[in-house]
Amino acid sequence: MQMQLPLFPDKTQLLSASWGVRKIDDSVYYLHNGSPVYTHHKDDINTYRFVTASLIVNNYCRAIDLSKVFNVSERNFQRYAKRLREEGAETFFKPKDERGNCHKMTPDKLKEAQKYLDEGYSQLKTAKEINVNEASIRYHIKKGTLKKK
Repeated sequence: MQMQLPLFPDKTQLLSASWGVRKIDDSVYYLHNGSPVYTHHKDDINTYRFVTASLIVNNYCRAIDLSKVFNVSERNFQRYAKRLREEGAETFFKPKDERGNCHKMTPDKLKEAQKYLDEGYSQLKTAKEINVNEASIRYHIKKGTLKKK
């Protein structure tokens, strides 16, 4: 999928009285009094988020100023800054990958569910007994981690 936002300016746009941003070829430069301080590739979204968050956290510019230059919601920049303050810079570069992990179906829950299925409980009744969604039980039966009697 092609990234549509942010729109990086080809000519220097001011973020504050002393900070500006400009795209040259495929690189984006963040300038302080005309000198580049940060740079990243135009498709490097994690570095973009980190840099804009650090500009806000260090009081170099405001979220509203970034919003006007990049045509991105001010709320996004506020979230990036909050993430930097609370979780640190590493969260931008090592995001947690929780896709495919069911937070409710732990190994203990799977054992408990298998016990109920072995006793002849239906999928719905098993789900209610262990306090999960019936779709979770169906998924694990289809996947093979649970066996129906």
